[in-house]
Amino acid sequence: MAFRKFTKRFFIITNVIIVALFLLACANAFLHPERWWFFAILGLAFPFLLLATGLFSLLWLLFRSRWIFLSLAALALGYTNIRALMAFHFSEPFKAEKEARAIRVLSWNVKWFDEQTKEDKGRESNRQAMLDFIRESDADILCFQEYFEPTGHASYNNSRELARMGYPYCFKVVDFSRPKNYEVGVAIFSRFPITDSLRVRYNTPIVNRAAESLIACTINVEGQDIRVFTTHLQSVLLQKKDYRDLAIIRKAEDSMMEASRSIVRKLKQGYQMRGGQVDTVRSLLDKSQLPEVICGDYNDVPNSYTYFRIRGDRQDAFVEKSSGLGRTFATISSTLRIDYIMADRRFEVLQYKRHLLPYSDHYPVVADLRLAAAQ
Repeated sequence: MAFRKFTKRFFIITNVIIVALFLLACANAFLHPERWWFFAILGLAFPFLLLATGLFSLLWLLFRSRWIFLSLAALALGYTNIRALMAFHFSEPFKAEKEARAIRVLSWNVKWFDEQTKEDKGRESNRQAMLDFIRESDADILCFQEYFEPTGHASYNNSRELARMGYPYCFKVVDFSRPKNYEVGVAIFSRFPITDSLRVRYNTPIVNRAAESLIACTINVEGQDIRVFTTHLQSVLLQKKDYRDLAIIRKAEDSMMEASRSIVRKLKQGYQMRGGQVDTVRSLLDKSQLPEVICGDYNDVPNSYTYFRIRGDRQDAFVEKSSGLGRTFATISSTLRIDYIMADRRFEVLQYKRHLLPYSDHYPVVADLRLAAAQ
């Protein structure tokens, strides 16, 4: 009898703690990470806290306990966050052929088109396979992060090859470079004319800079102007040592505490810098009078301040037309959806697809959008 009483009390206390953490992780969506960085980090655990809260609901249902209402209330309060995390559209597969008046947008962090320094110097580059995929995607607008262009006496030019593939209009900027060697930044390529462009640099100390500019293009699509934004927000700057630290944490080894401090320090810095960048993005979006699409590598998860601040009243193409968790970052965790395509409500989201390609540490995402005829 005493054991049964102790067990019930243990589960109740654990449930209360889980629910409290779950609600704090939900609150992270509305708390600015420059000040509330701890809640932003807690937000990374949101999918696991959601799972634990759901399991407690099933447990209390099994035992017909009134404590089920605690978990159900928490799930109801966290509905907005849950809806952003998961999509529930188990419909027809993505169609390669576009519908009438559809605008296909592709967004991809191409990681220097696989031309970054490689550990395996003898490995063949995946650059050509990446270009082949872009050609086959039949996208009308391409948004790239970590876009790489060789300089000097390079044997190829990515912009020239994309132009030959049917993207003669482009706006690209240089965020990192090595003279006579390479240039890296964000870029927008289009089949339709680009009539105006804008670039905003983030106010980030150079020593800690791991973000790329916010750029925007006005694109004339068959007589109608739209505004397309893309950006690459502050990265956490994880190095090889940090990935080893993550392995230590997962295995609960003796040096776990030291490894955790290192990871938390980098996460804190990343969240604080990203918070200011997100406010810059939102202010530019709010000034746009044209129907706009924003896509890119936000380096943040769906239940974050970053996600909700940028999304605002816009549509997340993944949530509208896909299913599951939609992971876009290939390493660390299966819960990391950090690449997005968002469109304002003057667009209809027709379909969305994430392509599981091994060429970058990010997966490309594609969405078909259709603008109402009379704008």
